[in-house]
Amino acid sequence: MLDPKLLRDKPEWLTERLNTRGDDFGPTVQQLVLLDRERRASQTEVGRLQAESNQIGKQVGALLRSGLAADAQEVLALKQQGRDLGDSLARLQEQERTLDEQFGKLLLTLPNVPQPVVPVGKDETENKEVRRWGEPRTFDFEPLPHWEIGEKLGLLGFERATKVAQTRFALLVGDGALLERALIWFMLDRHRAHGYSEVLPPYLVNTTALTGTGQLPKFAEDSFRCQDDELWLIPTAEVPVTNLYAGEVLSAAELPIHHCAFTPCFRREAGSYGRDTRGLIRLHQFHKVELVKFCRPEHSEAEHESLVADAEDILQKLELPYRVLELCTGDLGFSASRCFDLEVWLPSQQRYREISSCSNFLDFQARRAKLRFKDPDKKGTEFLHTLNGSGLAVGRTFAAILENYQNADGTVSVPRVLRPYLGKDLLSP
Repeated sequence: MLDPKLLRDKPEWLTERLNTRGDDFGPTVQQLVLLDRERRASQTEVGRLQAESNQIGKQVGALLRSGLAADAQEVLALKQQGRDLGDSLARLQEQERTLDEQFGKLLLTLPNVPQPVVPVGKDETENKEVRRWGEPRTFDFEPLPHWEIGEKLGLLGFERATKVAQTRFALLVGDGALLERALIWFMLDRHRAHGYSEVLPPYLVNTTALTGTGQLPKFAEDSFRCQDDELWLIPTAEVPVTNLYAGEVLSAAELPIHHCAFTPCFRREAGSYGRDTRGLIRLHQFHKVELVKFCRPEHSEAEHESLVADAEDILQKLELPYRVLELCTGDLGFSASRCFDLEVWLPSQQRYREISSCSNFLDFQARRAKLRFKDPDKKGTEFLHTLNGSGLAVGRTFAAILENYQNADGTVSVPRVLRPYLGKDLLSP
């Protein structure tokens, strides 16, 4: 959620910055500005009437203490005036509640403001490449896509997964299940070594939690909802982990907080019809290790850089070629103010594919989820900053290993760092 002060103090600047995302937010900003004026005027009038009502109450009390009878004309006139004020106050308070509700709902539809350093662009074609790591392998045979490799080795079973669920689900079998588990264990081990505290959060969350991180109301159609219980399957561990401290006031001494979490993730993939219909790239259910940070505002830029480095570390240890992109304004996620994507090389597609997004949300999520901290040297409380990134998407890492480590005889070499976890050097039929 954006700071309402931006609407009052810098509406033109706010509109200009938001419009770099590719939509026209001017009408929404203007409507919010008008609603904000109305609700603040209503608040002022409510305050005035409450003060006047209190004053009348004091006058009635003073008259009664002076010995005047309760049914004296002067007392009855003041009481009637008080009742009239009460009726007006009730109507104004209802109007104020309505305006607050309208303002709050509309404010939730505005995305985060891109930081000034974010490159301006219309879509993913204008993202900025920051760096590359590793050289794509040169094959002396035609590299196969990961789903063919997995099925030939008996690691993947898409038909049986479809039989028990539907399309865009995968079954991992034998060494396939072992490789998935090894990747999860390896990623968590690395992140714990980097100082992240591991948590295992609920896989179902309430509407408030999804609203707090920005998935609702905008992305309702992309989420799986359990209507009987008003719960949602999580699209990422970011949702439950970020909301662990919702509504709390942390002490400055507790910050920064770094959490890592492994969870299954569930997404409808609405709007992706016809894209990546085969393999592990775009599933309704997948595994991910997530990194979530909470920090003081002045530290969020440095925390963002280290978050990206921690995600890169996994790819480097697995010796998988990748590149880092800074997303332009037109490709920036709804809640993010700045984002770096890590894209791993897939030989069968001869291109890099996203495997992690590392975002800095500034105080956007903190305002929605009421995440605050108290500095003993300052008055009042402040909203903290939140950050998160995949460290990594496990299924996509699985796919990248099969493709980059495949051999001409149909086997797949196991990355060196995973051999202790799998207890073998080679995946074979």
